[in-house]
Amino acid sequence: MKWIPRDAALERLGVKPQTLYAYVSRGVIHSRPDETDSRISLYSAAYIDAFLKRRRTGRNRNAIARAAISWGDPVMETAITTVRDGDLIYRGNSAIELASTATLEETAAILWQADDFPEVPPILTAVPGATGKARLLSSLAAQAAIDPPGFGRGHDALIHDGARLLDNASHAITRQGGPNPFHTRLARFWSLNAEGEDLVRRALVLVADHELNASTFAARIAASTGASLAAAALAGCAALTGPLHGEASARALAYLRHATETYPNTALGALAARGERVPAVGHPLYTGGDPRAAHLIDWLSPSRLVQDAIDAAEDAAGQAANIDMALAALTMELNLPDDAPFLLFASGRLTGWIAHAIEQLTSGKLIRPRATYTGT
Repeated sequence: MKWIPRDAALERLGVKPQTLYAYVSRGVIHSRPDETDSRISLYSAAYIDAFLKRRRTGRNRNAIARAAISWGDPVMETAITTVRDGDLIYRGNSAIELASTATLEETAAILWQADDFPEVPPILTAVPGATGKARLLSSLAAQAAIDPPGFGRGHDALIHDGARLLDNASHAITRQGGPNPFHTRLARFWSLNAEGEDLVRRALVLVADHELNASTFAARIAASTGASLAAAALAGCAALTGPLHGEASARALAYLRHATETYPNTALGALAARGERVPAVGHPLYTGGDPRAAHLIDWLSPSRLVQDAIDAAEDAAGQAANIDMALAALTMELNLPDDAPFLLFASGRLTGWIAHAIEQLTSGKLIRPRATYTGT
């Protein structure tokens, strides 16, 4: 990607510095520090050219709205998370760096703008459900049914609600309570050693939030009505159950198992014969590859069979593995149950849903887009 200095960016755009900075803050144009002088910013020529092209074509209002719904222009403002220059940023902190040392609870405190993660009373109520996924959904639904609306609640009260919600989810999935952090409960639930526990901790932090994805948008819509954090999280978790979102790792796990039991080319051939694409590769927000996947796979140091399967998938698709492939590889290497990728994704992302719900509730705005009628 070509990067140009500020003066060149201003000349190409034909705007004042304040306007350029506004474009950057809204995510319309990307910037990064100069490698030789961190005080100087460079600007993406590709993003500038794309912006100028959109402006020249003079897209009408309906066309802009349609494009914004699917990987298009930003549709709302947030101070929580962004993807910039190939890195995932949580409130100014690199998610990759946080994953090296932080727990999910410490990451939640950053996302929620809390001084620290609040202590909450232990949960002793049994939650019905034969699987961790079923117990998580049951727990969120039960809490949504009794919690008061989030509308009008102060920031401190919402943070306490969020901490209780995260602790309840941890208890529901693992059937364990006490002072242990989420990753420790999961590690004990899956009978992992210290190395496996640390990998689970890192994975949870990496998936804690990812800007305005489908499940987070669902959570924000629910929160915009003034609903409780539990109701917003339930909306997010419901969206996550779809095969194109949180269950995408299931396809990656099936591929890895087939590839390691036979040969990667055999598994890839079977996908092609069924008319299916290579799973869990590529990501529209990361032209250089998903950094969450790259780092998690590096930390995991997969076996030769699993790494060969990942390499073959990347070569066949011409794209790098994404986080769904990494979670599937983690499941293979740690010998976790089939629902582990979903539980890791949902457990970590719960902190992001809560953060976005708090931000939406604080804004006091109802999300109510319009539809373009195409009927008779």
